[in-house]
Parts: sequence; structure tokens; C-alpha cells
Amino acid sequence: MWAMKDRSQQAEQDSENFTLLGKGTDFKGVVSFDGTVRVDGRVEGEIHTTGTLIVGEHAVIEGIVSAGVLMNSGKINGTITAIEKIHILKPGVLVGDIRTPVIAIEEGSAPYRSTCPPALLHPPTSCRE
Repeated sequence: MWAMKDRSQQAEQDSENFTLLGKGTDFKGVVSFDGTVRVDGRVEGEIHTTGTLIVGEHAVIEGIVSAGVLMNSGKINGTITAIEKIHILKPGVLVGDIRTPVIAIEEGSAPYRSTCPPALLHPPTSCRE
């Protein structure tokens, strides 16, 4: 009985969409995804996913980012919204307006720079509202 449930959950996880914008990719425009997205290239414009956005160490994003969870090891400059959490990993950098209920910064990471004081980050809000 439990094995059937485990197989069902595994099948759902295996069928989750995974998208990769690899190193050397240079994209300008608006992209929307379902599931997990990993960016290792350069994006100028907007990225939207309800799932997880993983920004690789060599990635550069300029523009609007919205995701369920953001895990950043690269450089992001713009307006960043994460419904669940932002996790800044070494050597990630965030510059811009940040909206999230939870932010975690790995020791040794560059500090994030935001126009919002940290007190306004809980609950999700914007200092420009």
C-alpha cells in the first residue's frame, strides 16, 4: 500500500518540468516556466516560474524575477519576488527590490543590496507601495 503511494509520488517528481538555460546562452525578453528552471547564462528581461529558479554561479540576470523558491549563486539585478524563500549561496549577489517571506544567506556570500530595509521583507511587501 505504501509502496504504491511512494511510486506515485516518484512518478510525479520525475514528470516535473526541468528547464536549463545553459552557459553561453544570452536571452532577452520574457520567459515563463512551470517547474524547476536553472539559468547558467545571461538573461535580460523577465523570468517567471511557480517552481524553483536556480541561478548558477556564472549566470547574470537583469530585470524582473518571480519564482516560488529562488536559489542564487550568480548575479541578479532587478525586482525579485519569491513566494516561499530566497536562498543566496556563495558567491551569489542580489541587487534591487526584494519581496519574500524568508531569506537565507550562506556564510561567505556577498551581502544583498536592496532599497527595502530588511524589516519590510516579512511579510512579503515592497517599500515602494
